Amino acid sequence: MSLAVSTPSPTPSSRNPITLRLRKILGTTFTDPTTTEALQTLSHLYSTPSTSVTAHVQSPEQNANADDDDDDSWSDLDSEGTAPRDGASGHTNVSNETAVRARKNLQKDLENKLAEGSQHFLKAFGEVDQKLDDLQKIVTEMRQYCDDAEAQLKLTEEASRSLLEQAESLRDERQEVETRKSIVLLFLDRFTLSEDEVETITSREISLGPRFFSAMNKTERIRTDCRVLMSGEDGPTNAGMDIMTRTSSYLEQGYDKTHRWLTFEFRRIGRESQLEVTSVMCDAIRRLSLRPELLSDALTFLSEARQSTLLALFLEALTRGGPSGLPRPIELHAHDPIRYVGDMLAWVHQAIAAECEFLESLFGLNGQTRMVGAVRTFSGSEEEEWVKDLLNSSVGKLCVPLKVRVLQTVRAQESSIVSYKVANLVQYYMLTMQRTIGDESLLSQTLQEITDVSYKVFFDSIEAQGRALHRIPLDLDDPSVSPLNSIIDHAQLLREIMQVYDSSLLSEGSNPSEASTGFRHVLDVMVDPAVTMCAAAAEEKARLRPRWDSAVFVLNCLGYLENVLEQFSFTEDKRKEVRDNIEERVRLLEDEHYERILKDASLSDAIRTLETKDAATPLARLPATEPEALAKALAKFSLWLSTPDVISSPRLFPLSSSLLAGHVHRAALRRLVRAYSALCEEVRAESARGKYVAGSVVLGRERPFGQVELLRQICGLEEEDA
Repeated sequence: MSLAVSTPSPTPSSRNPITLRLRKILGTTFTDPTTTEALQTLSHLYSTPSTSVTAHVQSPEQNANADDDDDDSWSDLDSEGTAPRDGASGHTNVSNETAVRARKNLQKDLENKLAEGSQHFLKAFGEVDQKLDDLQKIVTEMRQYCDDAEAQLKLTEEASRSLLEQAESLRDERQEVETRKSIVLLFLDRFTLSEDEVETITSREISLGPRFFSAMNKTERIRTDCRVLMSGEDGPTNAGMDIMTRTSSYLEQGYDKTHRWLTFEFRRIGRESQLEVTSVMCDAIRRLSLRPELLSDALTFLSEARQSTLLALFLEALTRGGPSGLPRPIELHAHDPIRYVGDMLAWVHQAIAAECEFLESLFGLNGQTRMVGAVRTFSGSEEEEWVKDLLNSSVGKLCVPLKVRVLQTVRAQESSIVSYKVANLVQYYMLTMQRTIGDESLLSQTLQEITDVSYKVFFDSIEAQGRALHRIPLDLDDPSVSPLNSIIDHAQLLREIMQVYDSSLLSEGSNPSEASTGFRHVLDVMVDPAVTMCAAAAEEKARLRPRWDSAVFVLNCLGYLENVLEQFSFTEDKRKEVRDNIEERVRLLEDEHYERILKDASLSDAIRTLETKDAATPLARLPATEPEALAKALAKFSLWLSTPDVISSPRLFPLSSSLLAGHVHRAALRRLVRAYSALCEEVRAESARGKYVAGSVVLGRERPFGQVELLRQICGLEEEDA
């Protein structure tokens, strides 16, 4: 205000200092980092205890504006100006003084500050320099001590060099001696036995065990290595020959010791019922297999002991039974042949299984897997041959008592079915033994002989029964055409035998052709005599009783036999033979039934005349087919068509198969229709030629009025023709 009043002449706004100042202040930016940092430094430099945040912000702006030379007059004006209109406090005056002082003494203050910092650095570096001088002195002293120690070491090395050379020489000599010693020790350890090993092999007080077999292995290895050593360019040496001689003696003593131990063990376990194989025994067998003559001698003792033991156990099972009487003695069931023979064979089979398991474990063959019932295959190894021979010899003494008792039981049987069950049971165990121990073993051959004898006894029994059928006469006073009781009993026996055979097949997947072949002979022996007896007895009775229907009787018997055979698949071939025989008998019955129908229908003479007449002779001139005779025959035929015999024949009622009766009756009716059709056609043809008078009248007078289709309907054949 005062400035504006003191200036009488107005100035342009562009020259006004206040305007310029404001523009400069307003155009200055304080956002860049450098300016902000400088202002903060000045604030710290000229800060006062009472300075607020606002003062700190204003002072840098004033300091920045104070650097301009054009603002000197403005700063003077600020320092000399009047008090503000708003009545500013003393704090504002202090801030203004600080700003004025900063604008005037900024350079000086900065130089003083730099000088003060330099003094501080000089003082600090002086202390560091003093410490470095002290360190230099210490390093110099240490170097002097090290030089003295190095000189002393050189003197000591010169003095001890000869001693070191002598010690090195002694060390080399010691190493060479140690090497030679180790070579000698290795040679002795590799090519000699220790005293403990020699004692283990030769002493009888030390039993066989891991130590013994380890010493034997080492002896054999020594001999092998010695052979390699002696095969060099220099040839055999005295040391090598001595080693071979000494180890050979040890080996022979070891094999003799093994043989004695095995012989004792075989005698001991041969008398026991519970067999147990130890690992030592298996190792001894494996070791002694290198000396076959010694092993064979030891196994001979085992075989003899097992033969006597198994025979004693078998006889004890027959007569005394098990411990405390359980299981009971087998002889107590001698009245039941199936159980008696089965128990004996089962005991033998169980003994064979135990012996086989024992021998396989003894020779180390128990790792082989074989399914139950599968055929045992021998690969031809030496161990398998030993097992096979020992099994064969161990059960050799069982064959005689087993064969005597089984054959005695078989020959004592009177029932065919019991004989067959026993034979089938023996055959089953025979096949089982052949699969287990081979078909060349003594037990398998014995069972084969027993099987052959058993089947011979069975076939003799059923053949005698078949011959007995032929001697059974038919009751002449019996009008029945049903199968005889003897045929029914015979068929029931055949059914039981077939059931036994069917249950004895080894598996459901058995070859049907093999099953049929195995039972073919039994069917021939059982079925053929029954068929022959039915036919022969029927012919004999028909000859004596002509009114008795032999054809229906034979068909009933054959049908009953066929029904019995139908239940089993392996009887297909024999069932086909019976079916062929039935079909042949059915054809004969159809012919007889057709002739009887023609006779009952009163067309027999007319049809026979038609079939046998000369082609040149007309029907009107023949007695049976002249118009009057034919009319009478057709009238009777019409009456017959009204009877129930057209639907079913009383003669066929006794047939056991209603289907077969219907088939025979319909076949005869079809032939009747064809014959009537041929008769009508011939009459109409001759009537058309004028050789038969009133032929249409004769045919159309009575049913079926000369109409073949009507006759088919009456006979119930129109559905079949459709």
